[in-house]
Amino acid sequence: MPPIYLDYNASTPIDPTVAAAMQPFLKGAFGNPSSGHWASTPAKAALERARGQVAALIDAAPDEIVFTSGGSEANNLAIKGTFFAPNRHGAHIITSAIEHPAVLAPCRFLERFGASITYVPVDRTGCVDPDDVRRAITPQTTLVSIMHANNEVGTIQPIQEISEIAREHGIRFHTDAAQSVGKISTKVSELGVDLLSIAGHKLYAPKGVGALYVRGGLELEPLIHGAGHELGRRAGTESALLAVGLGAASALAEDLAPMKHVQALRDGFWQVLRDRLGDQVVLNGHATHCLPNTLNVSFVGKIGADILGQLSDVAASTGSACHSGRIELSPVLAAMGVPERIGMGAIRFSLGRVTTSDEIDDVVARLAGIVSA
Repeated sequence: MPPIYLDYNASTPIDPTVAAAMQPFLKGAFGNPSSGHWASTPAKAALERARGQVAALIDAAPDEIVFTSGGSEANNLAIKGTFFAPNRHGAHIITSAIEHPAVLAPCRFLERFGASITYVPVDRTGCVDPDDVRRAITPQTTLVSIMHANNEVGTIQPIQEISEIAREHGIRFHTDAAQSVGKISTKVSELGVDLLSIAGHKLYAPKGVGALYVRGGLELEPLIHGAGHELGRRAGTESALLAVGLGAASALAEDLAPMKHVQALRDGFWQVLRDRLGDQVVLNGHATHCLPNTLNVSFVGKIGADILGQLSDVAASTGSACHSGRIELSPVLAAMGVPERIGMGAIRFSLGRVTTSDEIDDVVARLAGIVSA
């Protein structure tokens, strides 16, 4: 059997439909979208069509979409852009203990400029308690940033409840939706968020492109200063090529039906592992409020990296870090209170649209043999 890819939360391949949509902009339509002459017209039209496709996916207005270089930039723009905005009313930010580094690192950076950060805890399933967010709010709170779904364990956060709390207090609310867009509904009208980050390479678009939803009327300080591109929110000549890729991927992602098949494969994967290995395998994350493609399991008493080492043709992730020859527990699992003897055996398997039942069967059989040996 060819190598098996089960690391779709890390990155997805470019969908063939997306690649086809981008082809004309590799061969022509090279004009600067902002130039205002005949050569720019096709690029400008494609850019705005793509903006509309991204907006439609999340139920936003096209002018609320800012194209970025990816999810990390979108998170940085949301957080730093709010902190340095002229109308900021405080210097306190609330986030969670299990955010992606693209949220945690900007928060730590802002501490150098006087920000105070509250990291609310999560429970054993990786879920934030909205009441913890409510209790953390002070008169100086200017932003709440809680991810929509965790990249390691897949737990989906109660974003609607948290957004209501933020709105009651007149506080901006940002969610990192890099992992959820294209897998579950991410309509901003339902979530109630002010800012939402998208990463193209998590939903079958190219790397190097993403977007930030900015609710109409919200003012952000740009990260990149220059000419007035993206309605003054991000300077730099726009890439019609990359925008078209993200737009085409967004149009495909409006149909969530394929994720039902993915979820069935994921559920079957877990069921067979549990049947064959019993108490030798433990689920990490929420059993039901989780991404349909994500299965994070711990093989008790084992080291996840060692298991993957014996599955060299299977792409998956441990989430653990190796420093000076010592493997350390994933910060996400540590924040969830997972004991080290369990957490060190964790592996995240994340499935995609083209994952097959044969691939899952093959991986399960080999895992059972390795773990039981």
